[in-house]
Amino acid sequence: MSKRLLDLCLAILLFIPASFLIFLAAIWIKLDSPGPALFKQTRVGRNKKPFVMLKLRTMRNDTGDRASHETSASQITNVGKYLRKTKIDELPQIWSVLRGDMSFVGPRPCLLVQEQLIAERASRGAFAVKPGITGPAQLNGIDMSTPERLAEADAIYIQNMSFVTDLKYIFMTALGAGANDAVGKP
Repeated sequence: MSKRLLDLCLAILLFIPASFLIFLAAIWIKLDSPGPALFKQTRVGRNKKPFVMLKLRTMRNDTGDRASHETSASQITNVGKYLRKTKIDELPQIWSVLRGDMSFVGPRPCLLVQEQLIAERASRGAFAVKPGITGPAQLNGIDMSTPERLAEADAIYIQNMSFVTDLKYIFMTALGAGANDAVGKP
């Protein structure tokens, strides 16, 4: 089975239940803090092509467009703590998979302003594949605050990429691996 076929089958299978969870989470977000429940963010995709990614908002509305590790933990809303821990905030990215901008497994898409990470990934060929909702670095506790280490993990994944490896990473993510992302101190 091809990677794209796996992505489409899984995205179609998960779309309705994910939509229901997104709807419930959106109501919870709106009750918890002012601002939109969903937000759009431009990320770097395959071949360094920018694309717009949707996420459920887990931080205060005035946080701005920064990487998690550059953001204070105090910016995370009460609901956001739960959504991040359970990865429910990532569910809107299924839409990006359906559109063909993302895959379920691959390097996590970075922001356009993360120039050092972009350079490290470019030097290792990490932009040859679509970014993923989950990925090897995330599952191994490597975040975007260590660009060289992250890009190396991405490169190793790409060199060893397979259907079985992707299924393993999907199951690991579903079972809660990689739930903690780096956020700055309060």
